[in-house]
Amino acid sequence: MAVYMCRAVLPAHAGPRGELGAGPLLRWMDAAACLAAEKHAGVSCVTASMDDIQFEEAARVGQIIAIRTKVNRAFKTSMEVGIKVTVQDVLTNAEKIVSVAHATYVAKPVGGGKIELKPVQLLSAEDHLEHSLAIERRRIRLGYVQVFQKLMQESNKEDTCEEKDAVSTEHTHVQSTELVLPPHANHHGNTFGGQIMAWMQTVASISASRLCRSHPILKAVNMFKFWGPSFVGDRLVFNAIVNNTFHNSVEVGVRVEAYNCEEWIQDQPRHINSAFLIFNALDDKGELLTFPRVKPTTQDGVRRYHGAIARRRILLTRKCMLSAKGDKPSDAWETSNQAYLSYSNIAALTHLAGKPGWDITKTLDNVKIWTHEEGAVLSFKVEMQVKVPSHVAFSLLSDFSLRQRWDRHFLTCEVLQAVSEEEKIYHVTSGPTAGHQPRDFVILVSQRQPCQPQEPYTVAVRSVTLRAMPPRPEFCRSEILCAGFQIHSNSSSSCTVSNPAGPSCAPCPGAVTSPELRLQREQPNTSKKGVQSGCVGSVWPNFDC
Repeated sequence: MAVYMCRAVLPAHAGPRGELGAGPLLRWMDAAACLAAEKHAGVSCVTASMDDIQFEEAARVGQIIAIRTKVNRAFKTSMEVGIKVTVQDVLTNAEKIVSVAHATYVAKPVGGGKIELKPVQLLSAEDHLEHSLAIERRRIRLGYVQVFQKLMQESNKEDTCEEKDAVSTEHTHVQSTELVLPPHANHHGNTFGGQIMAWMQTVASISASRLCRSHPILKAVNMFKFWGPSFVGDRLVFNAIVNNTFHNSVEVGVRVEAYNCEEWIQDQPRHINSAFLIFNALDDKGELLTFPRVKPTTQDGVRRYHGAIARRRILLTRKCMLSAKGDKPSDAWETSNQAYLSYSNIAALTHLAGKPGWDITKTLDNVKIWTHEEGAVLSFKVEMQVKVPSHVAFSLLSDFSLRQRWDRHFLTCEVLQAVSEEEKIYHVTSGPTAGHQPRDFVILVSQRQPCQPQEPYTVAVRSVTLRAMPPRPEFCRSEILCAGFQIHSNSSSSCTVSNPAGPSCAPCPGAVTSPELRLQREQPNTSKKGVQSGCVGSVWPNFDC
């Protein structure tokens, strides 16, 4: 159900610097994603939201923009569509990624009724991976408000800018009005989401230009979220204002309200959309310009000022995790990154388990041991058929406080933080081995029950850093890269338990370990107690006990 769209970048699409403007690109991305959604649903669809967007490369006049969109997962009446944008140079045939985004579309059949969407047909390993992770990205969307509010409480404790040369944010306010005409709407008369996003980008860039005295470049968007539809004949009023500046970047907030003829007179607007856009600016030498500091002059301005700080913390956390390397320490567990760490924990395990190239190295009774070699790093996966229901195996393997009963490596296991019913942080200690002192781990355990019958139960494990539990001299603090269990139900009385453990290159990192742990990983072996691989996340109970 993929849709491909190619567009030549023409002078009409370019901005003052000769590069493709973000407005046309957003229109194309929305149009291609909407086509994929409608292809799957079989009815008209409207844009509900578009997740955070990062623009990594610029396209110039004469180059080709290629957009590939695909429905990753269908929920009841909404679906997630993956969007990948690349730029191709026709002379060199070089191709670079411009942006990867995810959008949510809602099916809107004629007459206003509701339909239940059919499941997505999964044909490849990539389809299965994106289908599994779509539910995790949905969790992030639904939990964003709660995370943001926590960060706002922390940001409100910080002082606003009191510099003498700071510019009042009111000087950056821009208002613009657009009349929705038939070319701006779809076949039902609703304004295209991409058109609204393009207008928002234009107004926001004008607001940013009042600070940098240059032509700003859109680098990121903090989620376009549509609160309601607009129609042909509506007047759309766009209000943009700078919320805050951060050295080489500026955040501009845009709010869109719609009026029909009667509302226009009575001043009764409908909230259509809100978004926060981040811009950079370059000088004549191509170097980043420094934005002046700004100061809010109203109570609402102070709220927007601190809101920008909270959103920046979330954005920087996401960028840091996406660019993480496998040899860095584990990520700190903070308010700004809890959702992303949980996502990356599940993503790393799912990606590792679904990798092609696993080789069976040993089979013993109902146990299979697999290995996967990637460069100088070796990963293990142990698979076992057990005669217990899948939910029973899940309850045993997901509760690490029970693990001391059957895992001889666990000396102690303490719950440091019960984040939710599905996320817990444990402090685990293990005994000394030959030539090594006792080890301890601070681990995040993420558990997920299947949303559909064919999906597995998942228990993902990775190390995190918690300020309340610093390393202790009596222990060697160790890192768990990526480990856990996937439990597939075979029948009402049996299941297959898979136990991947090792390095992974998941789209969102969660596979973090130290080089020492990679070298210390033991060769798997079997015993009466079960199968183990020398990793806290990779020890098996004896299900037959």
